[in-house]
Amino acid sequence: MSSPSAPEGLTPEIAARFAQIALGHVARQFPNKLDHVNAGPGDHGDPIRQHPIFYGSFDWHSCVHGYWLLASLRRLFPDMAEAARIDALFADAFTADKVEAERAYLDRPSARGFERPYGWGWLLKLQAELIAHEDAPWAARLAPLAEAFAQRFRDFLPKATYPVRTGVHSSTAFAVALAHDYAVASGDGALETLLRDTALGWYGADQGCQAWEPSGDDFLSPALMEAECLRRLLAPAAFRAWFAGFLPNAAGQSPATLFTPATVSDRSDGKIAHLDGLNLSRAWCWRSIAGSLDAADPVRPVALAAADRHLAASLPHVAGDYMGEHWLASFALLALTAGRSI
Repeated sequence: MSSPSAPEGLTPEIAARFAQIALGHVARQFPNKLDHVNAGPGDHGDPIRQHPIFYGSFDWHSCVHGYWLLASLRRLFPDMAEAARIDALFADAFTADKVEAERAYLDRPSARGFERPYGWGWLLKLQAELIAHEDAPWAARLAPLAEAFAQRFRDFLPKATYPVRTGVHSSTAFAVALAHDYAVASGDGALETLLRDTALGWYGADQGCQAWEPSGDDFLSPALMEAECLRRLLAPAAFRAWFAGFLPNAAGQSPATLFTPATVSDRSDGKIAHLDGLNLSRAWCWRSIAGSLDAADPVRPVALAAADRHLAASLPHVAGDYMGEHWLASFALLALTAGRSI
């Protein structure tokens, strides 16, 4: 039996499949792409030695959002068959010693840019989800690591004169959007204000977006991710006014590229497989944006139809080749839960 709060469209069968996918890779150490700067001879090692929690899933950030996916499904479907495995995994992972080892890695002078900003945002998104598990100890145990990444945002954003407008890991809009979820969940009003003020300084005056996308390895839409970021940060009326100027011809499905799913020519190529993520993240953004528009807004049905097309194009491909399988289900879950507080 699923939780009464389980979103429509996210069936118990899909949830179980996603959980099985994530359980199959969050503790899979190899292949592995380390984000690590060697400070000298011998400064290397197996992923599990450097990151005793987030060593799987091909890379650190994918492992983090694999844990987010599992935590989210555990809450939405408390009676799922995979719940016991998730609980055992979390009990083994979220210990004081392992959390401290992950946090201590950040003290390395060469780790100043570690996972900035994508992994920063995902770690805080994970913590926001764990906070929602009020009957579990996980959030309290991960709190020192979450605070370390929150402090990185506090230190970095005042120096970030310009945003990074990409469709890959360097996207500042994506990271700020996820960090905002943590600021709200943790009651950190000062961080919430910093995120909002920074994003408005970056994006608040943007109008008439031409959306020159996608690029060949995008997994985020630079245009729609910017809109989704401000949707979270602005009051509904203020967002609607901004969005009307940002994409003034959206009701006519222009720019057309934002309404057309990307073609994925080779899912065994890790970069080309990013385009499945683009389709899923566009579905997430379009559904979320549509939910913030007035019921009579002509953009609303167009946005929902675009979301459905993008979801249909890539939802069947969340598994099959490890280049996509180690991360795509997380973006599918974002799309399937869009418009809900998860």
